[in-house]
Amino acid sequence: MVSARSIIYYATHVQELRNIIQWTTWHDAVHERKTEQESPELQECFRLLDLTSRSFSAVIKELHPELLVPVVVFYLILRGLDTIEDDMTIDIAEKEPLLRNFHAHLDDESWTYDGNGPNEKDRELLVKFDVVAKEYNKIKSSYQKIITDICHRMGDGMADYAKKGNVSVQTIKDYEEYCHYVAGLVGEGCTRCFVEAKLANPVLLSRPELTESMGQFLQQTNIIRDIREDHDDGRCFWPKQVWSKYVPQFGDLFLPENREKALHCQSEMILLALQRADDCLFYMAGVKEQSVFNFVAIPQSMAIATLELCFQNPAMFERNVKITKGAACGLMMESTQNLEVVCGVFRRYARLIHKKNSPRDPHFLDISIACGKIERFIESIFPSQTAKTLPPGTNANGAVVPAVAAAGQKALTPEEEEKKKKEDSEAKWDMFYIMLAVFGTLGLISVLMIGAAWLAGARFDLAFSGLKGGNLFPPKGLDPLEAQSVASKLESAVHSEL
Repeated sequence: MVSARSIIYYATHVQELRNIIQWTTWHDAVHERKTEQESPELQECFRLLDLTSRSFSAVIKELHPELLVPVVVFYLILRGLDTIEDDMTIDIAEKEPLLRNFHAHLDDESWTYDGNGPNEKDRELLVKFDVVAKEYNKIKSSYQKIITDICHRMGDGMADYAKKGNVSVQTIKDYEEYCHYVAGLVGEGCTRCFVEAKLANPVLLSRPELTESMGQFLQQTNIIRDIREDHDDGRCFWPKQVWSKYVPQFGDLFLPENREKALHCQSEMILLALQRADDCLFYMAGVKEQSVFNFVAIPQSMAIATLELCFQNPAMFERNVKITKGAACGLMMESTQNLEVVCGVFRRYARLIHKKNSPRDPHFLDISIACGKIERFIESIFPSQTAKTLPPGTNANGAVVPAVAAAGQKALTPEEEEKKKKEDSEAKWDMFYIMLAVFGTLGLISVLMIGAAWLAGARFDLAFSGLKGGNLFPPKGLDPLEAQSVASKLESAVHSEL
């Protein structure tokens, strides 16, 4: 049921309400699921997907049929791994071997796990993990190999981090290494699946820095946004190398008296993420198929919008902030079109961040450079000035360019150019006089014909009375007697007015 607060919000944010209506009404999936052909295990996997993911579920379901089931299984497996890593109620002596050996259970259709705490939101996924294993064993071996490799490497990375406890994120290098294990590897696995399905350019595999940036950009954005929630849960993912410049203890960032220092610290964290943005756009240029493009573009657009929402926003130190549903629907509509539109989204939010950037911030210059770098990259692939948008006779810098004669033609002298301009001006006035004469002639003929009709006895008063009564067209199917009756009624009405 819609809350009163939502009604008031969307009544004052009509554009966001329009976005929701347009997305729910006009959006058509690139590919539709064939539920009648799905096994009970696969249908259960889709139910678990809806249960564990709000943002990715709808996008995954629209993927190309070749990728649909492998990506669903891939997501659920990594979600199960992440559920174990996130659960602080599991003792490290039990958690470490679970993480390191998780990949060994993928082909075991009888393995499940019920050791999560009762409040763990994705506990059901591991309790019913046997259905995921059954679907894993049905997909192509090439996809199985990719999923197992990523799961093994991610489990080892998570186990290494879990062993260190809350003191693990000391440096920016540690921070990026953690993001690599939990998100960068996901980007690598997805890219390998896209290329295996022949739906992305194989060159992406030779540019691992692009794939890494895709995962880093998303994960860093989530860590920045979720700072309050993580702090309340006793976790800290912001590197000490960053926050220790501003406060002696991490918890001091949440004190009201340190609000300005907290915003400066936040700026540095957002700067680290922004420096990955142009790589993300470069990566998306290598995607061939529309549903795969939607899959990678929507989260990236959400990420840049979330960074803009968090930037210079003190509310994120008090509560968990998120973009609204209406804004999300607008972003999804834009992100399911093409790369040029997505670049427009990145440009818009980069400019909003630059507009909010304060000279009092110690990272003012670096953030301005990062925003400019995004704009420069977009301008390099989608120039805002083209031959069609430039004024005649000017170049990209606005300078006047001398006229160049076409091949086989003689260049004009300054006197000849002046004469040509004068002739063009006279031609425009000639056209104006011709049009004036045409419309004047039509007006005169109309006046003469109406006058002649009036002199001949035309009853314009009856016509006007009929129009006033709503009779725009003459009645059809009347015999002469009925027509005479109608005319007499109109005539009597006119005489009564006189």
